[in-house]
Amino acid sequence: MVQRPSEQRDTSPPGHPGTSVPGRAWAMLVLATAGFAVNFWAWALLSPLGPRFGESLGLTSFEQSLLVAVPVVVGSLGRIPVGALTDRYGGRIMFPLVSAVTVVPVLQLGLVGHSSLTALLAGGFLLGVGGTSFAVGVPFVNAWFPPERRGLALGVFGTGMGGTAISALTTVKLVDAHGTATPFLITAAALAFYAVLAAVLLRDAPGRAVPSAPLAHRLAATVRLGTTWQASALYAVAFGGYVAFSVYLPTYLKTGYGLGHADAANRMAGFVLLAVVMRPAGGWLSDRIGPVRVVTGTLVVVLAAALVQSSAPPLTPVGTAAFLSLAASLGAGSGAVFALVALLAPANRVGSVTGVVGAAGGLGGFVPPLVMGSLYGTYGSYALGLVLLGAVAAAALAYTATSLRRTVPGGTAPAE
Repeated sequence: MVQRPSEQRDTSPPGHPGTSVPGRAWAMLVLATAGFAVNFWAWALLSPLGPRFGESLGLTSFEQSLLVAVPVVVGSLGRIPVGALTDRYGGRIMFPLVSAVTVVPVLQLGLVGHSSLTALLAGGFLLGVGGTSFAVGVPFVNAWFPPERRGLALGVFGTGMGGTAISALTTVKLVDAHGTATPFLITAAALAFYAVLAAVLLRDAPGRAVPSAPLAHRLAATVRLGTTWQASALYAVAFGGYVAFSVYLPTYLKTGYGLGHADAANRMAGFVLLAVVMRPAGGWLSDRIGPVRVVTGTLVVVLAAALVQSSAPPLTPVGTAAFLSLAASLGAGSGAVFALVALLAPANRVGSVTGVVGAAGGLGGFVPPLVMGSLYGTYGSYALGLVLLGAVAAAALAYTATSLRRTVPGGTAPAE
């Protein structure tokens, strides 16, 4: 089947020298990464406060899990239409729009929305808009860079998920020092500032592929692509695992190891920062040895670390080593999956594919906190939940090492 030029996949092999990248592309990458970080900072505001709200409102373990999971699922599903809209209208419009809209739930939660579970869930639902910024940034950055540099570029953009670390490091401290509203007001100001900055400075890549088909037709075509489902399955494990631990780790450490709020939040921040650093490393490696090999290696580490932690080892040193191994492998694996998307997705559908894949990753992060909370409430242990994570990683590893490796031999796109 012959594809139109705008729909052909990029088939340059990893490591191909390619053309030089203009300085403006790097400037747009920095601006997009900053926007992703600010929106993810907002998206993660409820996670560090989950244990505190649990105590003050008398929430059950499941209700605490639901509180931190709602923004995740809304932000995940919202990526599907937002990614398709970005294909059509570009990041120059969508980044300021998403940032401005996210200001509303942040202010609601900080000023009036933290007095009851219902108000928190309503604010958390709207807070999910911040999580859709990922589906804006990937097609925006992808269009600025040549195929052989997209793994690294998208990995650098992915470091914006470190916005969750900002939330982990500052939210509890700001609440303790200045009251519940303070971190929300600061974040709202940052979002508003970025929305203005992006509206003034962001520019879409010259000659980017703009689809002309209606939104529904484009989404239908996207879900028919094999690449969409291959990447979705892997991202649900890699990024889903990262999201799950980044939102649930404070509760896990407090319940499982008896840590205080601040200590648990600081350890969560360490987990997030390591994953953030490893994401561009995964993209960089994918440019050189192929994303399939990188994904395979990271899944091996996830499987081993999950099984080690399932035995509830002492936090120092074994438990800490297991969690840091999980952080490094999930971060690198997330970067590698989007190197795969950049390699295989048609140029004018990158946003749509990103939306579906990003939704799968977010939904992969929505389910584990609920499962972990329910299992702990029933059995008083997290062991079974971690064994289930290991089983999912093993299944993804088997698929990657067999079917996907045959589909993408050597990490390059198959010939048409």
